[in-house]
Amino acid sequence: MPQEKASHYFRQGFNCAQSVFAAFAAEMGLPEDAALRLPSAFGAGLGRMRGTCGAFAGLALVAGFKHGNLTGEPADKERIFALTRSLADEFRAEFGSLQCRDLLNLPPDAQEGARPQERTAAYYAARPCERCVAFCAAKAAAILAGEN
Repeated sequence: MPQEKASHYFRQGFNCAQSVFAAFAAEMGLPEDAALRLPSAFGAGLGRMRGTCGAFAGLALVAGFKHGNLTGEPADKERIFALTRSLADEFRAEFGSLQCRDLLNLPPDAQEGARPQERTAAYYAARPCERCVAFCAAKAAAILAGEN
């Protein structure tokens, strides 16, 4: 099951974007190392700046892989943009925000370094990240199966 595979990556210490994207490496014909490297900067809201959720970024990468534009024509680009916006609406409906900072209930002025935190039971219990990863993995599976 894709959600379990994505959660497994997350529990191994990979960021949210890596966990979602790499769970589909085989389906996309990518080597695992490439599927882990490509989204590595997107974790924790892009480089731990707490912007757009990394799990959603991983989902957007899968959507782009499947339905991304191959020309620079506006209509071609609009198809992937429309899909991405639709997925964002679904994510917001489920979690209340698309922003990592909001999902983690961090104040706007909180300053965090780029150093990742140790993964402990308390870390996993205090964050919605694994649920976000599972949700995005389910959506990615549907996209790759042609359901979206």
